[in-house]
Amino acid sequence: MSATLADKEAVLREMGEHAAVAAFVAGLGEGFLDARWDRGELTLTVAADSVVAAGRAAQAAGYNFLEDVTAVDWYPSEPRFQVSYHIVSHGLKERIRLRVMLPGSEAGTGSGIESMTAVWPSANYYEREVFDLFGIAFTGHPNLRRILMPDDWQGHPLRKDYPVEGYR
Repeated sequence: MSATLADKEAVLREMGEHAAVAAFVAGLGEGFLDARWDRGELTLTVAADSVVAAGRAAQAAGYNFLEDVTAVDWYPSEPRFQVSYHIVSHGLKERIRLRVMLPGSEAGTGSGIESMTAVWPSANYYEREVFDLFGIAFTGHPNLRRILMPDDWQGHPLRKDYPVEGYR
């Protein structure tokens, strides 16, 4: 899934001089994988180990508000999970989506994805929600525990392999 330097240069030419794309190409190196426009919103795909650097690059490009963090389970496909960060720039009047793809084997482990709370403290509750409902662990999170389901709940209800009527 890694992009070559020629692929990244083609993306930069295709996207023109967009500040976020330029910041990602310059600042992330191998961590920047792809950029796409869809329905007027820019989606930037980054490697899981570069997500905090991507958040800092977004801030440097003028994006100042983390609006939401959510996940998608693409089961049975691999990589199985997509974690999406929706980020807004009030000054530029634009929004971007940071997209990180995670294999199913890494989602619940400490090697999954680094917490974005150091960049945006508001990521705290969103990451707890993703952990609770999808089972995706965020390393370095200050208080990663269930937020919606009871502490003794078995499984993660928004995973596609979770039984419709729950475990019995």
